[in-house]
Amino acid sequence: MLKGIAASSGIAIAKVYKLEEPKLTIVKKEADVDCELEKLNAGFEKTKADIELIKSRAAANLSAEELAIFDAHLMMANDPELKGQMKETIKNEHCNAEYAADSVGNMMVTMFENMEDAYFKERAADVRDVTFRLKCNLCGVTIPDLTTIDEQVVIVANDLTPSDTSQLNKKYTLGFATEIGGRTSHSAIMARSLEIPAVVGCKGIMETATMGQEIILDALNGEVILDPSEEQKKTYAKRAEEFAQERAALKVLVNEKSISTDGHVVDLAGNIGSPKDVDAVLSNGGEGVGLFRTEFLYMNSETDFPSEDEQFAAYKTVLEKMNGKRVVIRTLDIGGDKKLKYFTFPEEMNPFLGYRAVRFCLDRKDVFRVQLRALLRASVYGKLAIMFPMIATLKEFREAKGVYEEEKAKLMSEGVAVADNIEVGMMVEIPASAVLADQFAKEADFFSIGTNDLIQYTMAADRMSEKVSYLYQPLNPSILRLVKLAIDGAHSQGKWCGMCGEMAGDELAAPVLLGLGLDEFSMSATSILRARKMIRGLSYEKMKEMAEKALKLDTCEEVTELVKSVVGK
Repeated sequence: MLKGIAASSGIAIAKVYKLEEPKLTIVKKEADVDCELEKLNAGFEKTKADIELIKSRAAANLSAEELAIFDAHLMMANDPELKGQMKETIKNEHCNAEYAADSVGNMMVTMFENMEDAYFKERAADVRDVTFRLKCNLCGVTIPDLTTIDEQVVIVANDLTPSDTSQLNKKYTLGFATEIGGRTSHSAIMARSLEIPAVVGCKGIMETATMGQEIILDALNGEVILDPSEEQKKTYAKRAEEFAQERAALKVLVNEKSISTDGHVVDLAGNIGSPKDVDAVLSNGGEGVGLFRTEFLYMNSETDFPSEDEQFAAYKTVLEKMNGKRVVIRTLDIGGDKKLKYFTFPEEMNPFLGYRAVRFCLDRKDVFRVQLRALLRASVYGKLAIMFPMIATLKEFREAKGVYEEEKAKLMSEGVAVADNIEVGMMVEIPASAVLADQFAKEADFFSIGTNDLIQYTMAADRMSEKVSYLYQPLNPSILRLVKLAIDGAHSQGKWCGMCGEMAGDELAAPVLLGLGLDEFSMSATSILRARKMIRGLSYEKMKEMAEKALKLDTCEEVTELVKSVVGK
């Protein structure tokens, strides 16, 4: 038995499909410069066509947020700097195109890996993916096509690239196990989106597994069994059936309320990145959209900031589809690890703490006003709530709301219909705003706690850094106290408080959040029904007592043990 990390729940029993990268042997050869330049151009065109084809196939299964990775790959394949350096190598060294692509590609990967900025460090994998595809095309080597799989398999690989995972057919790919990766890797995120079992970080799987070998993938416990016995197959087949029945049973909760055993009602909403994601929220019983990440409209735009009409169409679609259920739309949250093709952010020592989100919008009010006009015009098509990200001071919130009020007045003077029940709130993701929540609540209509950033800012720990990942502690009492300040601050002024960070869908955190009085939990669509089942089995009064105890504990480990002892996790 091999151990790994359960990244996407489920159990699969099938044959191994071992995905191995083609072995490329690239040596430097003296060659005709013009011929090799022509060959390089053809290789880039083929690479771009491959990525476009993969993206188009993936569009049916993936969200805009997930598809954005292919736009990044296309941007890289179109990068004149990458191609230019390869051309210069061919000209200067009179060498073959394969060698130029290999040497420049390896140099670029190393350069990105050594960068301090987490965003650029992560791009090393993208450079490796794109340049590998280019080298295969130059060498005439075929990259394995997962779309040709026509029998039920569990894929075993060192890792799965976004290109790989986008090709997976759920009918035949019952799950996958990878040698490397964690719960937040591309492959793990896509597995959860596709709802197929995945075990990642399974050391030794590539050395041990062989093509066609029988395998049991236990992605509930993070275990892999090769050449299982008949008894093991029977046992796991029964567990798989029970898991499928449990998942199917959750569907009966689609139209039920999220209500505790003693009658306390909360809202369970979904996080989305594009209008097409709304269907998953509705089919999983979402009671609203708790976070529409509008930055993907901007990141998917090729040449300029999206126009007012383009944005209006997207917001209108979401509001209409939600049919009167509240839709919380976050204004542009760009910067940090989210870049644009057509706008260059200033170089900063720490971009996560720099020019981003509402800070960018208040500096570039021309961009901000276009988005606010689109939102205001769409407001008549549903129940709209607008929130500003990364608010640190009351002055920032007042300034942002002031721009909103100006655009609202302009539209009304132009005779454009605007809803009169729009809520205007803010994200609580900076410790300063949590501490001053009672004051913010006098002016904001609601809060949404963004725990991903709140935790990393509070613990002074980059959540993308493996070396300090132990400090990403949602259940640390210091985090819980900040969450309580935000919730209590909202309630003190009769306002509601939601949460749209990963913590909202955490099965250990949810009981504590319920006890702290959180009004709305917003999470990935596939987590909603499981969270509803949990909440419907909890007593609000007991969770309040547990939360009070948790706030007085010293460590996140103590809080975890408390939750397990009370809830039985």
